[in-house]
Parts: sequence; structure tokens; C-alpha cells
Amino acid sequence: MLFMAGSILEFVMNEPLNANETMNIQSPVTLSSLVWKRFKRHRLALASVVVLAMMAILVFSASLTPYTSTEQNPTNKYATPSVEHWFGTDELGRDVFTRILYGGQISLAVGFFSTVISLTLGIVVGALSGYYGGWIDNVLMRITDTFLIMPVVFVLILFSALLRELPALADFRSSVWLVIIAISAFAWMWPSRIARGLFLVLREREFVSASRALGASDARLIFLRILPNCIGPLLVSATLQMAYAIITESGLSYLGFGIQPPTPSWGNILESAQVHVYRAPWLAIFPGLMIFITVICINFIGDGLRDAFDPYVVHEK
Repeated sequence: MLFMAGSILEFVMNEPLNANETMNIQSPVTLSSLVWKRFKRHRLALASVVVLAMMAILVFSASLTPYTSTEQNPTNKYATPSVEHWFGTDELGRDVFTRILYGGQISLAVGFFSTVISLTLGIVVGALSGYYGGWIDNVLMRITDTFLIMPVVFVLILFSALLRELPALADFRSSVWLVIIAISAFAWMWPSRIARGLFLVLREREFVSASRALGASDARLIFLRILPNCIGPLLVSATLQMAYAIITESGLSYLGFGIQPPTPSWGNILESAQVHVYRAPWLAIFPGLMIFITVICINFIGDGLRDAFDPYVVHEK
């Protein structure tokens, strides 16, 4: 009996799978595929990606319009939205739709590059602080705390004004990069705090201890072992940073300390529209609507990424 049972078991174990059984074997699930699968279930986030992509294509196709951002027509001032001028014209007869498209290029570029710079700086500071601890952590976090307690709006106005007055930057006083530098200099603290908290936890994990025992250098441990495990929260932070940067640039430009005319941005278009808001309300409605749509789409994408990377969120099948 034992011999027969062993023979049957051997036969079953060696029997090749049929086609139906082969189809039931699932391929290994990677982190990227799992995150994408979860992200697709967040309908608002997915729709926001589509809207932002369409907006980016639209604003960077501004050169296809029949007008330029500075072309004036004094005989056609304050024209209401029409087939010829979709968003009407302003006090100088300029096409508002074209100016909003060119302004979108500036606003989106400021949001993207200031996010990249501030996120990179914040990750470096937070990684060094969380990984090494001790006096390095104390020094870096006290610097971070100093920046956090500053009244950001007033400091940004002062910092932007000082940058424009430096003789070495005389040729760049109207440059977009001055605004990017100003925003980045006061936006790296939040990703720094997030990175520090993640590194404090992950540096004690077994995979880090095993890599250290195998002789991995500190740089390898930081950038190739720990940092990839922090991507989820940092990506969510990046979406918040980009929304913050766009709003900040708009606010600075509205106050006259951001992008300077004649270069258009959504903020300085709003600034020039405030004195004409009753006579030509479309001058304020359309740029304000673009800022609103962009920021809310970025926030929805951040919500989707947060849910996609969160291992404790229960997703329905």
C-alpha cells in the first residue's frame, strides 16, 4: 500500500499541467504594476492626469495661435470672448487666450523646476540627518526649523527683491530662474522632514543591516538601498510642492515681485486685471480658473499616489 501511494504521488507530482491550469499561474507582481493598478482605481486622480496632460500640450502649443503674447491692438480693447478672441482682449487689445497659454508655460515651468530643486535639496538634507543622526541631525534640523518659522510670504518678497538688486544678476532681473530660486530656497523643509522620518525608520531594517555587513558604503546604502523605499511618500510630497510653487509664483507675480511684464504668467495677468475686473471680468476669471484647475488636479494626483503607495489601504477588487 505504501508503495502504491508513493507511486501515485510521484505520478501526480510529475504530471504536466494542462492549458487551463497553466493559465491560472500568475506572473510575479512588481511594485510598479501594483501601484499603477491601485492608482487606476482612483478615478479623480486618473482624470486629473488626463486634464493636466491636455493642459500641458495646450500651453506648450501657444505658438500655433495667430497672435503673440505682446501683440497690441488699441482699436480692439476689452473685446468680449468671441470666435476671433476666445477669452476676449485686455486693456491693450492683446489676446487673453494667447497670453494665458504663454503664461501657463511660465507658471508650469516654475512649478516643475522649483519642485525638482526643493525636493532634491530636501531629500539630501533629510537623508543625511536621518541616516547619520547625532550632531549632524541636530545641526541640520535646527537649520530646517529656522526656515520653517520664517513668515514665508514676506521673506519671499524680500528675497526676490534683493535678488533683483544684486549687480551680478543685472542681466537676469526679469529671469524666471530668479523666481524659481526664490521659491526653492523656502520650500525644501517639508520634504526634508519627511525624508528624515523615513530614514530614521528604514536605517534600522534588516536589509540595511545585511547590506552594511556585506561592506556596502554609506552612499550606496543611502541612495540604492534606503531611498528607493521612500519614493511613495516623497512623490506625494512632490505633488504638494508643485501646487504650492504654482500658487506662490502666482501670488508673488500678483504682488509685483514675481514674473515681470511683459513676460506673462497667470499671476501677473491677474494683477493687471484687478483694476478692470468690473469692466472686463473675463480678464480675471480665465487666469484664475487655470490656476484653480491646475492646483486641484495636482492635489487629486497626490491623493491617488498616496492611496497607491499606502500598503494599509484596502482596495476593492
